[in-house]
Amino acid sequence: MNVRKGQTDVKLSRAEFAARFHARFYDPSFEAKREAIETLLETAWQVYDEYRKGPRTRKAGPGFADPEFELPVEWLQAHQEIVDAEARHQAATRDRVLVICGSARSDQTCPGEMSKSFRMAKEAAHTLEEEGAEVDFMDLSRLTAEYGRIIYPCKSCVSTAMPLCHWPCSCYPNHALGQVNDWMNDVYPRWVEAHGVLIVCPVNWYQAPSVLKLMIDRLVCADGGNPDPTTTHGKTPEEAKALELKGWPYPRHLAGRSFAVVVHGDTDGVEVLTHALTSWLSDMRLVPAGHAGLLGRYVGYYEPYATSHDALDADPGLWQETREAARALIATMRSVRAGTHPALLTGEDPRPK
Repeated sequence: MNVRKGQTDVKLSRAEFAARFHARFYDPSFEAKREAIETLLETAWQVYDEYRKGPRTRKAGPGFADPEFELPVEWLQAHQEIVDAEARHQAATRDRVLVICGSARSDQTCPGEMSKSFRMAKEAAHTLEEEGAEVDFMDLSRLTAEYGRIIYPCKSCVSTAMPLCHWPCSCYPNHALGQVNDWMNDVYPRWVEAHGVLIVCPVNWYQAPSVLKLMIDRLVCADGGNPDPTTTHGKTPEEAKALELKGWPYPRHLAGRSFAVVVHGDTDGVEVLTHALTSWLSDMRLVPAGHAGLLGRYVGYYEPYATSHDALDADPGLWQETREAARALIATMRSVRAGTHPALLTGEDPRPK
């Protein structure tokens, strides 16, 4: 149970820190503000040098194992938003579906053209609305096109010990490192509030697009994550290891929601990615929407990228299959909510993680 140490030290010198800080003000228009920038640099260096990760804290309060322990105000707010989202999830009379466009391409940035995934996701959303569902549409291409819209990478706390992975994630924001504006604190409650999730995405180099993979990795805390950071007194590896070895329950924070996936590609990898997404969501104990809800197809197979939207337009079968995936999700979601779905009748999981 020893905590292993020994990786390369990443602490910057003040000169290295200053060079990276100044890189954010490369545009000549900042020259007139050079004195103010130098003042900010001195403050930013102090925050970094003292590693003030979460500088605003308050006592955890009632409901936590150690109510006197100081937790970051931002984490407590994110925690409360998840609690509120779960209450709305439980109380909702209308079906709510989170539709996710998992493509990085956007007509608002360098590609200059919308993604096929966006068009297909919008079609699925329209079908869901026709079926009476409330739709929450999430376009992950905002990570590539919108100022300050960021999902930071997972730091793999779970690999040290599951209780060290907090729900919601407490790794960010990290003000010492300038890692702010993390979108996941908004994303978590949207997953929690939903009764069903539909992901539409392309294959990028045989894998999920990077914008989608960032979200996937950061959702690890939804599957076994620790909702009480006071039990580990923040990020204390020794306490987290001891807590896990006592017998961690691996809470499934998103279990019972339904899902469908629509994956498309142009040459290869559709089957691999469809399987990977299905395995990931099923492992979190979300309920798959049957054969029709697990769709993988090729668009413009080995044809020019320049005409891929035309190839999509020329495939009415794929549009219909996309609509059917949405309808399969609705049917599955309603049977789950009614308590009649066969997946709800299984016994206790013999291997919880």
